[in-house]
Amino acid sequence: MLLTIFTILISLTVIVYLFLQQPKFGKLPSGARLERIKNSPNFRDGKFQNSSFTPDLTEGASFYSVLKEFLFKENTRVKPVDSIPSKKTDLRSLSKEEDAFVWFGHSSYFIQTDGIKILVDPVFSGAASPVRLTTKSYPGSDIYTVNDLPEIDYLFISHDHWDHLDYETIKALKPKVKTVICGLGVGEHFEYWGYDTQHIIEKDWHETIELPDGITVHTTPARHFSGRGLTRNQSLWLSFVLQTPTKKVFLGGDGGYDTHFKKIGEQFGPFDLAIIECGQYDKNWKYIHLMPEEVLQVARDLRTSRLLPVHWSKFSLANHNWDEPITKLRTLNHNENIRLCTPMIGEKMDLNAKKTFTEWWKNIN
Repeated sequence: MLLTIFTILISLTVIVYLFLQQPKFGKLPSGARLERIKNSPNFRDGKFQNSSFTPDLTEGASFYSVLKEFLFKENTRVKPVDSIPSKKTDLRSLSKEEDAFVWFGHSSYFIQTDGIKILVDPVFSGAASPVRLTTKSYPGSDIYTVNDLPEIDYLFISHDHWDHLDYETIKALKPKVKTVICGLGVGEHFEYWGYDTQHIIEKDWHETIELPDGITVHTTPARHFSGRGLTRNQSLWLSFVLQTPTKKVFLGGDGGYDTHFKKIGEQFGPFDLAIIECGQYDKNWKYIHLMPEEVLQVARDLRTSRLLPVHWSKFSLANHNWDEPITKLRTLNHNENIRLCTPMIGEKMDLNAKKTFTEWWKNIN
């Protein structure tokens, strides 16, 4: 009996080990990159740290209670059965003079402004985890492929989680991407996946990247975590401030509420547009994702005139209904002076126009 149990445990260990050796898990930082990371003021006790104490789970919650709730609530969470409505914009034929935004669902989006093309956290593989069946995208939310994209001047990666850094997409994008901009340590994945290190810009928080044509990127903090396998927080998560000759845009990435938003607003605001997460929240992990009422507070802290909510409408990664994040945000924003931008997936949004958006998510079964 003991021999049988021992054999089963050894077999499971070998299976897990071999599974984790797949290229899609990436690589942990090493060599000169690791030495640079160790010199970061945000890297302490062998891992990157948030500015404020940030437990993975809220006080009173445990891994087992969260797992139990997630498993038993799965059948009560409302997911779209009908196809998510979307539009297909021909991105390759956009006029260079257009200032446009196109959302691909969740936290993936394309920006063209001041003649440059930017892609943020693209996930086109149809899943948001190494086990595809566990986090499949909603019907209709995957109408774009890498082939639909033009050449990309700058690929921004906020952090290395599966729903933001997708191996299949990144591999397919390689011939189209001129420059990658990411946090410390994330470049190890790109180098492992065949990208030229000369085209990878890795930065810590509070750094500035001066790019051609009057483009400036400031790397700013986020309150989150990182990791693609069993080892966490070996690469840095961040947000970005994008300044062009005509625009100032906040690219939020993931992360819970903290004082850094107000500091970013005081230093770089006001913003023409802030792209902020609004979904995949839960009371059990309120420190690492924004709760609904905090999204508008972030917009106020940043001093933005327009708020574009992302991190919803593609995957079910939390216990709320698929459309709850946008429904709550719309209700909470009723008396606010913040313009809420809610284009459907694939819809071209003119960055210079003050458009009124439809509530397209309603009446989807």
